[in-house]
Amino acid sequence: MDIKKKTTRVKIENALEYCIFASRWLQAPLYFGLIIVQIIYTFKFVEELIHIVGTATATTELKLLLGILQLVDFTMVANLLVMVIIGGYATFVSKLNLENHDDKPDWLDHIDPGAIKIKLASSLIGISSIHLLRSFIDFSTNDIEKVKWQIIIHLTFIASTVFLAVSEYIMSKKHANHED
Repeated sequence: MDIKKKTTRVKIENALEYCIFASRWLQAPLYFGLIIVQIIYTFKFVEELIHIVGTATATTELKLLLGILQLVDFTMVANLLVMVIIGGYATFVSKLNLENHDDKPDWLDHIDPGAIKIKLASSLIGISSIHLLRSFIDFSTNDIEKVKWQIIIHLTFIASTVFLAVSEYIMSKKHANHED
């Protein structure tokens, strides 16, 4: 009787663990949704590019520069999306079978949740930098209070990224010490 109870408990536990592990596939539609968002974002990029090209001869250098910064911002957000889609899927859902693929990103070989967080935080700093630069370039149309808050937010992103990187470094050292 005791062996029968133990066998039943093990079967239930195994089934539960399988369900928990399989639940990672619930994230796949989220990554697919981000791919759709990236398509929309690419459309907006092309729309802005066409606008810049169409008005290049009639616009001021300042407006052209602001338009170019907008395109850089679009590109950086798209890079962020790619990192989340590829890195997140490969880390949390399923390994990507890209061993023989010529275009496999180098960073994918040593990606983990901590590295993804640091890459994302670094990307946010880059995006924030572009927004701050746009505010500085077109300072006459910006409210000083708004720019002050942009600076505070940017510095918060930087501090958060530094603390995140330091904590990941400490954790990796502790992990390496336990493996020795």
